[in-house]
Amino acid sequence: MSTDQSFLPLRGNYRQLIVYQKAECIFDITYHFVHRFLEKGDRTIDQMMQAARSGKQNIAEGSAASTTSRETELKLVNVAKASLQELLIDYEDYLRVRGLEQWKPSDSRYQQTRTIATKHNDSAYYREAIAVRSDETIANIAITLIHQTDTMLFRLIEKLKEQFVQQGGIREEMTRARLNYRSSKGKGE
Repeated sequence: MSTDQSFLPLRGNYRQLIVYQKAECIFDITYHFVHRFLEKGDRTIDQMMQAARSGKQNIAEGSAASTTSRETELKLVNVAKASLQELLIDYEDYLRVRGLEQWKPSDSRYQQTRTIATKHNDSAYYREAIAVRSDETIANIAITLIHQTDTMLFRLIEKLKEQFVQQGGIREEMTRARLNYRSSKGKGE
C-alpha cells in the first residue's frame, strides 16, 4: 500500500446499490398502498410506513457508515432486513384477514411479477404500474419485491461478514496503513 492510498476507501454510494433501489421501490409502493387502502387513523399505516422506511434508510445509513465501521454497516443492513420482514408480515396479514389471495410461486401472476421485479429497480415504474391495480395485486407485488430484497440483503450480509473476517475493521486497516508507511519510510532511507 503506498502512502497516497487511503486506509479509508471511499464507500457509501448506496444509491447505486440494487438492494437500495429495490427498498426504495418497496417504500413507494407501501406509501401508495397504505394511503389508498387503509383507513385514515389506522395505526397500521404508521407501522407499515416505518418498516418500509427503516428498510430503505438502514441500507443507506449502513452504507454511509461503512467507511469507518464495518460492524455498524453489518448491524444496519441486518436491521433493514428485519424491518422488511416486519413489512412482509403486514402485507401477508392484510391479504389473509380480508380473504384475499397471496400468490403462490406456482401462480403465473407470481412468476410474471417476479420476472418484472427482477428487471425493474426504478420506483417510478412501480408508481405508474400500481396506480390502476387492486389492493390484492399491489400487496402481492410488494411481497414479491420484499422476498427479492430479502434474498439480496442476506447475500450482502454474508459478503460483509466475509469481508470483515478477511480484512478486519477500521482498527486493523489503520494499523496496516501505519505499518506500511513505516516500512516504506525505512526502505527509502
